[in-house]
This record gives sequence, C-alpha cells and structure tokens, in this order.
Amino acid sequence: MASKCSLLVLVLVLVSTSILSIADANKYWGNGGAGGFWGYRPRNVSHTSNTMVVGGSQNWRFGFNYTDWSIKNAPFFLNDTLVFKYDPPNDTTFPHSVYLLRDFWSFQNCDLRRAKKIGDVNEGGGEGFRFALKRWQPYYFACGQRDGLHCKVGLMKFAVWPLIRSFY
Repeated sequence: MASKCSLLVLVLVLVSTSILSIADANKYWGNGGAGGFWGYRPRNVSHTSNTMVVGGSQNWRFGFNYTDWSIKNAPFFLNDTLVFKYDPPNDTTFPHSVYLLRDFWSFQNCDLRRAKKIGDVNEGGGEGFRFALKRWQPYYFACGQRDGLHCKVGLMKFAVWPLIRSFY
C-alpha cells in the first residue's frame, strides 16, 4: 500500500511539474512578459538542447544532494545531455559509477538488481561521459557502488522527466 501511495505522489508531482513548466513556457501570457509563471524565469530559454554537468562544479560525488540539484536545474527537455564527471579510483577517492534504475520503486529503495550500468568507475574521468535524454519518460539515476550504499546514504541519486520543448 505504501508503494502505491508513493507512486501516486510521484505521478502527481510529475504531472504538476509538467503543467507548471508548460505554463511557464508561455511567459508572455497574462503578465506583459515581465517574467514566467509566478515571476520565475526558466533557465532554458533557447530552442536548442542543453548540456549540463551533473552536480555542477561538485560533479558526481558522495554526500552531495543530487535530488536538490535536479530540482534546482529543472526543467530538463528532450535531447538535453547530462555529463557525469567523477574521479577514477585512486588512493584518495572512492570509486563511483552510474546506473539507470528501472522504475520509481527501484529508485526509492536504491535497488540495483534490474538496473542498467551506463557508466563504470573509469568513465567519469577527464571530460566525463554523456547521457542524452532521448525519450519522454522518467529517468532514475544512481551510484551503484558498494551495493547501493552511495545511493542510500550518500544522496547519489536523482530523477528527471524531460519535457517536450515548445517552440513559440
């Protein structure tokens, strides 16, 4: 029952976010162009796709709240690209990886059993690796190191649902 309630809450949040994003895209409606919905101006006002480093200057690391990062950097759009940067394993850093989780339940519980590894411990070095948001669907990302410990304790997980970019 709890998982059904959690799923319902997620769906309501995603639908509400989509509606607000669509409303914000029409920034000239009702306010003379002074700002977006409730005075918020979206970060992405171009008609092209964006490339964003996950975590910004913090990159992909243990202890940074990526859910907050994804909320602050929303909305994400189809064909936007996420760049995951993290240090390859060495004597001073913990290794990291990136998994794409199958569903909300797996995301909520950091369950990696059916997840797909999209970045191993060596792929985040240098310029990192890129992941394009190609489908209109939720994407659930998590660090898979130590059987999900980085996901569970280290806040290394986030979800995005890219919107369809409107051209006006």
